[in-house]
Amino acid sequence: MQIVIGEDSVLFREGLARLLEDHGHVVAATAGDAPDALEAVRTHRPDLAILDVRMPPDLADDGARAARVVRSEFPDLGIVLLSQHVETRHSVDLVGAGGFGYLLKDRVLDVDDFIAALHRVATGGSALDPEVVASLLVARRHDSPLTLLTTRETEVLALMAEGRTNTGIASRLWLTERTVETHVSSIMAKLGLTADVHDHRRVLAVLTYLEGRATAF
Repeated sequence: MQIVIGEDSVLFREGLARLLEDHGHVVAATAGDAPDALEAVRTHRPDLAILDVRMPPDLADDGARAARVVRSEFPDLGIVLLSQHVETRHSVDLVGAGGFGYLLKDRVLDVDDFIAALHRVATGGSALDPEVVASLLVARRHDSPLTLLTTRETEVLALMAEGRTNTGIASRLWLTERTVETHVSSIMAKLGLTADVHDHRRVLAVLTYLEGRATAF
């Protein structure tokens, strides 16, 4: 997998590049600011772009804005935003299309999970930190059935949106599979997704979740 990294912290940027190369990936280019990162993507056409949200020149949401440009120019290119805080203004538009991830630097605790998340995004999936999900849902419409979900159910649904199985969710949240199954059943009931052989309820639940975020802003 070819990757472009946009990150203004030299130590973090070089450390991330070394980590990715150690796992067999090709770091096509690195950049320390948003304009250079965008140019690197245009030049190398990578499989994945990893961008810090807050980068020069403005040290605001430059990386997130660059991500929107990348998505408009290269719709099939995977994008992962890395940040120490949650930015919702631009990321909400990126979530629904797939091939998008938003991870908080301080909450990436397992290298294998991180690498797996990058693969998932590069192949059209999603990877969203639960804290990011919670922030995106704060401003959701009050009439959304998502408001009925507990914090734990929201976490489970967010991991479902990442494409994780019940086994994967159980491992991530340190729960038993039976507990996860209970949460999933409760989610389905609260979202009004009754058992129907003609519909895939898991997919419909994720679609409800994504639609809730898309209409929150």
